[in-house]
Amino acid sequence: MNKLKPLHNKVALVTGAAQGVGLETALELARRGAIPVLLDTNADKLPSALSAAREIEARSRSFVIDVSKRDQWMRIVEETHKQLGSIDVLVNCAAIFTVKPFEEISEAEWDRVFAVNVKGILFGCQEVSPYMRKQKWGRIINLASQAGKTGGLLIGAHYSATKAAVICMTKTFAAALAVDNVTVNAIAPGIINTDFLKGVPGIENFFGRIPLGHRPGEASDVAKAISFFASDDARYLTGETMDVNGGLLMD
Repeated sequence: MNKLKPLHNKVALVTGAAQGVGLETALELARRGAIPVLLDTNADKLPSALSAAREIEARSRSFVIDVSKRDQWMRIVEETHKQLGSIDVLVNCAAIFTVKPFEEISEAEWDRVFAVNVKGILFGCQEVSPYMRKQKWGRIINLASQAGKTGGLLIGAHYSATKAAVICMTKTFAAALAVDNVTVNAIAPGIINTDFLKGVPGIENFFGRIPLGHRPGEASDVAKAISFFASDDARYLTGETMDVNGGLLMD
């Protein structure tokens, strides 16, 4: 293993990679030697994200995907394996949310948030796990949220519920895949400075409660935690949820 590039030649699929935490994660994994495959539903932003990744790793790829559609997962995972020869890391960053009182959430809105935030992770894990099992090595990192532990103080009940589901799924998948040396862990970000944050009214009122600097975290803080879980430094960790929140929640 290249000590300067601990993820040398590892093929890493990252959802939600057109912007925010997903993009920064793809770039950080590339800096550590991985070949990132950027996945996102946003066909307009994906090309510029891919260009940024290719400045670090020329073999980077991208695909437009609706993560809630299993047939799209099947096609993209198969094509990635055909082009790059392995499937080593999956980072599930893609998520959607709306902010409204729980009494106002429609059934259609509830179902769509669960389809992307929960089914999207299920389908991704289902499609990559056979490849990881066969090669006896793999890393899956799921993006949960502090809201999945505390309930959303400012964000929708449907979003919070999906992130609680992600934490539970992470443990379930970790137990199932451990026999084949595939680890599954989660990151639970708190308040992170991305466009996602701008959609939450009143969030700035919580900055003063954050022990580390009274400020939001950065996408790079989350990306580095994800990269740790992707590396062999985390080889004896599975089923864990790491808080990245500046001390806002200590548990």
